[in-house]
Amino acid sequence: MATLEIECPVCAELLELSDQDRAELQAGDVIVCDSCNAEMEITRNGGGEDFELELLGILTTCPNCGEEFEVTEELLATAPTVESSDGHEVSLVTCPHCNAGIELEFEDDSEPGALSSQ
Repeated sequence: MATLEIECPVCAELLELSDQDRAELQAGDVIVCDSCNAEMEITRNGGGEDFELELLGILTTCPNCGEEFEVTEELLATAPTVESSDGHEVSLVTCPHCNAGIELEFEDDSEPGALSSQ
């Protein structure tokens, strides 16, 4: 049985999809990375290596209240960019549950969407 390995665009974890898994998936379905909870929509699922995903959002846990929430491209686009205490540029997002300010940092400019919470 062939297995397709896909690298998560957020945490670089390898996601393995068997032929049986792929047979059940259609364009528009969403899969979630087990490691970082990033949500990815399947945009193409043909034979062999003909498989594409689009990053939808990233779930993160608020360090203040412990509640999970989704970090979307829209949320990042409206978040102000500030310099963190260690001198890195971070996006300042607000937890929708407790309104705490959370710093999110891009880990690597070559990997759009790669974030770490601080």
